[in-house]
Amino acid sequence: MSRIGRKPITIPAGTKTEINGNTLTVSGPKGKLTRTFRGEVSLELNENILNVNRAGDSKLQRSLHGLSRTLVFNMVEGVTNGFTKSLELIGVGYRCLLQDKKLVVQVGYSHPVEILPPEGIEIIVEGNTKVHVKGADKQLVGDVAAKIRSVREPEPYKGKGIKYSFEKIRRKAGKSGKK
Repeated sequence: MSRIGRKPITIPAGTKTEINGNTLTVSGPKGKLTRTFRGEVSLELNENILNVNRAGDSKLQRSLHGLSRTLVFNMVEGVTNGFTKSLELIGVGYRCLLQDKKLVVQVGYSHPVEILPPEGIEIIVEGNTKVHVKGADKQLVGDVAAKIRSVREPEPYKGKGIKYSFEKIRRKAGKSGKK
C-alpha cells in the first residue's frame, strides 16, 4: 500500500471542504480550489480528517493513490497558507516593474516583455530585481514562475538572466585565448 496515500490529511480550522462525488472543493482564507479526481480513488471526510482510498490494487490505482493524496494536501495547504516562488534578475540593466497588474521585464531585448498573470496569482516586485509569485494553486504558481524565467534563462558564462532564488548557476570557463 502507498505510504504517502495512506497518510490522513488534517483540515485546519478556517478551511472548509466539500466532497461531491469525486469532485473536491476546498476554500480557505487564501482562496477556493476545485479538482475532480479519477474514479480509481475515493475521498472520505470524517470530522476534520480527509482520507484518500483506492478501489483496488492494480498498478494504475496504486500510482493514482499517492498522487491524489498529494494533490489534495497541496489544495489544503494552498488555501490555508499559499505558495510562493521567488525569482531574481541578474545582469547589468536588467530590471522589472509592475504596471497595473502586468509585470514588465527588461532583460536586454529591444523591447520590454509584458507578462499578465492569470486569475488567482499575485506578483510582487521587490526593488528592481526580485520578483515573488504568490497564489493558492501550487501548479499555477510554478507555471507562472517558469514562464517569467523563460523570458531570459540564466546563461553559464556570466550568469546573466532570470533565475529562481534557490537556484545555483554552474559557471563555465570562457574561451582561453591563444598564448
